[in-house]
This record gives sequence, C-alpha cells and structure tokens, in this order.
Amino acid sequence: MLSIQNLEAGYGKVQVLHGISLTVPKGKVVTLIGSNGAGKTTTMRAICGMVKPGGGEISLNGKRIDGLESYTIAKLGLAHSPEGRRVFATMSVTDNLILGAFPRLTGSRPKGDVAGDLERAMELFPRLKERRNQLAGTLSGGEQQMLAMARAVMLNPDIVLLDEPSMGLAPILVEEVFRIINDLKSRGVTMLLVEQFAAAALKVADYGYVMENGRISVHGEAAKLRDDPAVKAAYLGGGH
Repeated sequence: MLSIQNLEAGYGKVQVLHGISLTVPKGKVVTLIGSNGAGKTTTMRAICGMVKPGGGEISLNGKRIDGLESYTIAKLGLAHSPEGRRVFATMSVTDNLILGAFPRLTGSRPKGDVAGDLERAMELFPRLKERRNQLAGTLSGGEQQMLAMARAVMLNPDIVLLDEPSMGLAPILVEEVFRIINDLKSRGVTMLLVEQFAAAALKVADYGYVMENGRISVHGEAAKLRDDPAVKAAYLGGGH
C-alpha cells in the first residue's frame, strides 16, 4: 500500500528527516509517535507532497509518488487530514465534504456513489449531519476536526493520513475522535496516524513506529510497543 524507504526531507537548509523507512499495509492502521519536533508532521507533509523530499522513495500501490504535486497524489488515492484542520471556513459543511470528493466528480478518480458516501459520512459523524448547512468556520474545534476527517474520507481513498486529530480537543471529544477512527478501521480503511496521545494511538493501531530527532528509533506491533518499558517511560506516562 504505502512504502517509505530512506526518506530525507526538511525546510531549506534544515534537514528534519534523516533516512526514515516505514510501511503501511492495506487495511491496517499504523501510528507514528514521538515528542514534539521529532519530525512526524514533516513526514506526513512529505508523503502528501507539501514538502519535497531531499532523498529516498515514497510509493503508493507500487507507484512512486515522491516529488509529485499534492493534487496528483490525491488523485492517486491518498487523502490527508492535516494538523490544524484547515477547513474552508466560508463554505458550508456539506460543500466542504463535496470538495473532498472533487477528484471523483472530475473523473480523475472512480466516481462511485458520491451522494451515498455523503450520507454515510453524515451518519459516521452525526454532529456534522446536525450542522450540514452551517458555515464550517462557525463550528467548534472538535466539529472542525471531524469535518476535516470526513472530508478526507469523501475522496474514497486508498489511504488516509491523520495528523494529530485530537490536538486541542476536550477529553470527551478526543474519545469521539478515536471512536470514529475505530469505526473507520472496522470498515477496512487504511490509515497512517500521527497522534500526541500515544497510548490511545497504540491501542487503535496494528503497528507503530517511534520517531526521535528525525529517525525511527524503534518499531513493532502496537501491542508490544505498549508494553515496551522504554516506550512506556518516554511516551505513555501521565495517563496518556
């Protein structure tokens, strides 16, 4: 599905990623955890084309996508729910969701049942259904996060990148976000998850990678990482 080999990336002369490698198999949830500044968001941005890699390879379904434009990568089946949500504030909830399906409506991806998928997204995210005609900019932070996730799913993608979906949310909304991630997992949606709450991420994931200073320091089955003393001490303290 998604394969990254020896990826290097950064901003200008500042190199952030130092040859990382990871794999996200079809139908699995893989999480990338680490402290702030470790390079997790840069990894996500490099995968989706927002940051141009300085070296290495990124492949989606066997096709190299490193160096391609973001819109081209989206057409190939990769959806990104970015850190900070980035919804279209002056458009309605419904219009935001329809924009998520734009490549399907223009013929660059199989169209399928867009109207049916819109209704299914509303059912999966009931708060959005209640606010379907409301401007996205007037939603709460939690509702905007749900909208960003639902918009990504509307691409009917091969893989979804979720970058810090619980950031800044109240505990009750964090629970709701992870309920939705579990629901998507049960539907066979392939996901790469970057998440500040490492314990919750490892609970929902099948496999995990720990990133430190732009490198993968340890990886393995999520259940084993949850029990790893070093991982527990560094990332799973404080009730997280």
